[in-house]
Amino acid sequence: MPLSRLVAPLFALAFALCAGTPATAAEVAMTPTKDDMKWLLPKTPPSPADNQPSAARIELGKQLFFDPRLSSERNLSCASCHSPLFGWSDGLPTAKGFKSKVLGRASPTVINSGYTTIQMWDGRRATLEDQAMGPMESMDEMAMNLESLFTWLNSNPSYKAAFAKAYPGEAIDKTTTSKAIASYERMLISADSPFDHWLRGDKKAMNASQIRGFRLFTDPAKGNCAACHSAPNFTDNGFHNIGLAAYGQPNPDVGRFAIKPIASLKGAFKTPTLRDIALTAPYFHDGSATTLTEVVEHYNKGGVTKTDLSTNIKPLNLSADEVKDLVLFLHALTTPPKTVTLPQLPPN
Repeated sequence: MPLSRLVAPLFALAFALCAGTPATAAEVAMTPTKDDMKWLLPKTPPSPADNQPSAARIELGKQLFFDPRLSSERNLSCASCHSPLFGWSDGLPTAKGFKSKVLGRASPTVINSGYTTIQMWDGRRATLEDQAMGPMESMDEMAMNLESLFTWLNSNPSYKAAFAKAYPGEAIDKTTTSKAIASYERMLISADSPFDHWLRGDKKAMNASQIRGFRLFTDPAKGNCAACHSAPNFTDNGFHNIGLAAYGQPNPDVGRFAIKPIASLKGAFKTPTLRDIALTAPYFHDGSATTLTEVVEHYNKGGVTKTDLSTNIKPLNLSADEVKDLVLFLHALTTPPKTVTLPQLPPN
């Protein structure tokens, strides 16, 4: 065989190996794009100028968050409804409050609440500081007499010292108590999930099914999930009527409309973050879905109750495999839980 006939194919092979075979569209979809980087959260959430985080503030907030003595019967704390055991929710369809009263809405997770710009299912509280005292003041929840609460906090030597260290020169009152609890809640962050690792370059962090699920999630012509669960915290901080069956019942919960009576907000509730969503079942504000598959199937059929339905809610016509891919992607949004050490509470 002439030498030229032997060398030519080898040269061509070497050139191909050096140049690389052009990637297929499917292979490109498996790789994060520059636009995908918008899903990476900032390292820390923003804090107001008068409540910048410090170790003393976070530690005080943690004590207050886990202390059941902030409730009238001294048996309910913030952590009763927002427990690390249940993804910082409570594992119930809807919350239980004062004397175990069953409430009308689910306990939302407080994970990544520092990144949200409005709080609670109906948005009636603007900030974490604004929200912190709400459950204590509610007669349906912790039902605390605030005058008694602050008399006790001001007379407790350990709490007095902790407040003086965290907020020197400031009174022990509603303002500083709210600030401390908010400081602790801002530290409850989920930003180290398989999805985050994939975005940062670990190609093996998510499998092919999960990556396909992400592409379905962001595709306006397919899942269109990102229309409401937008980057980076998987929420648009907006309010939408998603067509739950309960809205078709007599006298339904009208959600945001009760706070802001605009027709488009009838039956609308805040878009929750999807980070750590696999840990926070049941789902929706009424706890009516028990699995993530049920959640995706609800959207796949375009909701149940069509009255006042958000314009973003339409039948998706996803196949069984596409539903599976979406669900697997949602599982990839879970940051491995960290061990939570309970605080040593001050004696009475």
